Amino acid sequence: MEQYPYPDDLVQAQIACCRDYGALASAPRGSSATQRRQLLHLSARILFHPYWAGAGGRAQMEGLRRYARALEQTRAA
Repeated sequence: MEQYPYPDDLVQAQIACCRDYGALASAPRGSSATQRRQLLHLSARILFHPYWAGAGGRAQMEGLRRYARALEQTRAA
């Protein structure tokens, strides 16, 4: 797997965001207010992380998503 320079806290937030999104998608309607709030909080942490102020900026967000998914798949295997 290709290495990315993402900070660990940013990667962990993206992994948690993917997990929460999956849980929210499978939750019954009307029982997900807490999960939605958590997902919004994680999304804001990712979006406004100081890392994005550097070179490349937010254009690298898709790379972060792919990296987090690949990391999770590697851990699950």
